[in-house]
Amino acid sequence: MALRGTSVVRREDESLLRGRGRFVANLTADAEWEPMAHACYVTSTVPHAEITGLDVNAARSAPGVVDVVTAADVNLEPYPSPNPAFDAAIVRPMLAAERVRFVGEPVAVVVADSPAAAIDAAELVIVDYEPLPALVDPEAALEGPALFDGMAEPNVVIRMSLDGEQADFDSCEAVAEVRTINNRIAPCPLEPRVAASRWADDGRLHHVNAGQGPHPVRAGLAKILELDRSQMRVLSRDVGGSFGAKARPHPEEALLGWLAARTGRPVMWAPSRTDDMVGLVHGRGQIQYCRIGGTRDGRITAFAVHVVQQAGAYGNMGAALPNNGRAMLAGCYDIATLGFTSVSVLTNTTPTGPYRGAGRPEAAAAIERAVDVFAAEIGMDPAEVRRKNFLQPEVFPLTTRTGMPYDTGAYEASLDAALDAAGYSELRAEQVRRRAGGDDNKLLGIGLATYVERTAGIGRSEYGAVELLAGGRIVARTGSSPYGQGHHTSWAMLISDRTGVPMHSIDIVHGDTDEVPRGEVTGGSRSVQLAGTAIWEASGTLVDQARSVAATLLEADPADITLNTDVGAFHVVGTPAVSVGWTAIAEHLASAAEASRGDDDDSDGDNAAGPRLLHAEEVFDSEAPTFPFGTHVAVVEVDRHTGEVELRRLVACDDAGTILNPLLAAGQVHGGLAQGAAQALYEEFVYDADGIPLTGNFADYPIVSAAELPFFDRVVLETPTHINPLGAKGIGESGTVGATPAVQNAVVDAVAHLGIRHIDMPLTPQRVWQAITDATAGVS
Repeated sequence: MALRGTSVVRREDESLLRGRGRFVANLTADAEWEPMAHACYVTSTVPHAEITGLDVNAARSAPGVVDVVTAADVNLEPYPSPNPAFDAAIVRPMLAAERVRFVGEPVAVVVADSPAAAIDAAELVIVDYEPLPALVDPEAALEGPALFDGMAEPNVVIRMSLDGEQADFDSCEAVAEVRTINNRIAPCPLEPRVAASRWADDGRLHHVNAGQGPHPVRAGLAKILELDRSQMRVLSRDVGGSFGAKARPHPEEALLGWLAARTGRPVMWAPSRTDDMVGLVHGRGQIQYCRIGGTRDGRITAFAVHVVQQAGAYGNMGAALPNNGRAMLAGCYDIATLGFTSVSVLTNTTPTGPYRGAGRPEAAAAIERAVDVFAAEIGMDPAEVRRKNFLQPEVFPLTTRTGMPYDTGAYEASLDAALDAAGYSELRAEQVRRRAGGDDNKLLGIGLATYVERTAGIGRSEYGAVELLAGGRIVARTGSSPYGQGHHTSWAMLISDRTGVPMHSIDIVHGDTDEVPRGEVTGGSRSVQLAGTAIWEASGTLVDQARSVAATLLEADPADITLNTDVGAFHVVGTPAVSVGWTAIAEHLASAAEASRGDDDDSDGDNAAGPRLLHAEEVFDSEAPTFPFGTHVAVVEVDRHTGEVELRRLVACDDAGTILNPLLAAGQVHGGLAQGAAQALYEEFVYDADGIPLTGNFADYPIVSAAELPFFDRVVLETPTHINPLGAKGIGESGTVGATPAVQNAVVDAVAHLGIRHIDMPLTPQRVWQAITDATAGVS
């Protein structure tokens, strides 16, 4: 029986639950990493200032201190810009030298024998600051003064627009506008940016990090440290989450190899939660000016957005994320005219970067909020406005007005499925009864969001290899490194389906640049469609190789040999009673190899799992992205007197093409729904007017885990894509993309009869109560 499409329990969990995981911090018990030294960074406590003095003498003489390093000691080039289109005047030093630009920016680093000694000594470093005015509001920052000399425009990292397109509002019968804030949030992975470096006996730098794939990390570190990639080995073993924020090595991590060379010892850096809250890149952080127009009968003909993107203190990847908003501007709607402009702005805050969905959730939030505002403007049910404007299934595949090659789409089907599951008609009827009966203590709101997102991408590729070993075992090597997705289970399922070898006889190797020749970042919901396809195709090649061996053993033509994957045995077509399995094939090849080389010779193909007998590898190059879609329905109750929001129900209808493992897919959706709902209701990283963080730990920054959102209704659609042979699209961001605007729309819907058109996220009780109070008092 085929495993694909069945709910196979994760193989990874037993070792993790029993404390047998191999995380970066576990290196302290590894003999080859002794004597381990530990780094602690001295970071800025002010958002913007000149450094007028830096005294490290007391720290240097503190117990257990190995070294104290400042910018004057570092002979490396500045941290490289992630995008050549960014203003070249924006330069980030590895350690702040003359000026600090955000709270949390590293100024010096203490290396000591223990984490406690490093922390104690770091507290002895004295930094004298001459404060400068801090820029916190990105729109105010556009007026200057510039945070870097020589900028083309004050504090503008990059501007973007939709070339050749302009929205036509002149012919619209109705036009609505809304300014919405996609709130700045902290990614909060369970494991922070832990990393360690050592110079090994082979003369190479060995680096272990808690990131999203070792090969891109190796490329980044090699550039910073001016090494050839062959001079480095990078490992990413068990990793405690990332959500996009740890895709690139931060300056603090990049400096570890240099520190290891300087001190002659392995060096580990394990930041605290507070360190990560202000040092790890933040997500979202957009102000969106949306304008939408069309006919009074609900047809949308024009949509335009201007985005002000918070870039933070330096030009990190977050400054480029409006590009994803531009690409997915119109969502799943057929809108005749479009307009888009954006400006990414420097402020004295933590730099922004990719966070689950990386610009696509922001795009969905903009169009879905705007559609609801337009529906309110013309007095039409928001579900009907969506229905009138969806791209229809028969037009796919198509290239959108923003240049996106949509593969499949059944948006109305997803809307209908979600509405049916939620009981939409009954909910609307209940809402009418409550309002008519004067029961206004608990206001009922129903919110919708139909989304489409881009996953994988043009020119994206991934590596996969499978090998037959002695005893009939199979080992697979993948360039995709998991950090919670369940790749070991998924890839074993694919190999088992293709070969008939049971999953318990299949091993997966990942996260090691010595073991896997190439790999990409694990992100953008690309794993199954890219890495999974590479593994699938390599497995097919391995079967072809084994078929030839089986033909020899069965004394038949290879063309007459078939594989029964139910039992993992090859036989001549029509005569299944006589067959050979993978173990027999492995024994035959091993005997032949032994006879040809002699008993005393070592095989060049040997590895830790045994001699390699057959080997197949593939690199799958994707010709285009895939575009998963869906509809989410949120049902809330709002306490009129306190503003408290209770999320009563969340319905998620998601289409991700062919689903490999429904259990894993449901887990991805569940986690995404929790993150999406949390952004709408709770999460916001806040600075005061002077640039001081007010939410630097979990006591001040409320998050919701999947365990705290135990309820949701899931409806599954499957429209396979033609972009890869598995028919798979991404699933990982779906919950985040759809849940945030659905919950926001639900809360606004609950108070719409009071004349409220919009409330910014997060929808805290204070913010909701204030909107109700102002509306009741007639405040516009």
